[in-house]
Amino acid sequence: MATPSYSVEPHSDSSKLPSASLWRRLIALIYDGFLLFAISLAYGGLVLYARIWLLGQDAGTAPTSEIFQAAQLGVWWLVLSLFYVWCWRRSGQTLGMKTWRLRLQQADGSAPTWKQCWLRCVLAPLSLASVVGYAWVLFSADGNCLHDRWTGTQVVVLPKSNSSP
Repeated sequence: MATPSYSVEPHSDSSKLPSASLWRRLIALIYDGFLLFAISLAYGGLVLYARIWLLGQDAGTAPTSEIFQAAQLGVWWLVLSLFYVWCWRRSGQTLGMKTWRLRLQQADGSAPTWKQCWLRCVLAPLSLASVVGYAWVLFSADGNCLHDRWTGTQVVVLPKSNSSP
């Protein structure tokens, strides 16, 4: 399967776009957080429905084993990661990134690979939790977070569109 390529505007060099600032990244992440919350509610509802359907009416309040809870948590991470991977592979942008004119790409301006997307889904939460990974953008000469560097990707700011009414 071919890697999709992005186009910003004719004759623009997408590899020369400026890196996203820390505040833009965090605000886009907050926007995406609302979508992730909705996806999490839907996932939780499906899990509850499946438990009641498989185990009966009392399954919704009955305690679950630690193995089941760990599996449930793993599948929840997978569902949330699928949202990001699908968006990044499709257009390089989640809804929050579109709102703030951000795009994930490789250094040459092409779309990230499947491996890069999944690796970001593992490393970006660790980067956020440690604070250092995201704060790295403040000290980095190229304006990338640690998980950008580790995955060979970058988040860039797209130019304003001239097609506004």
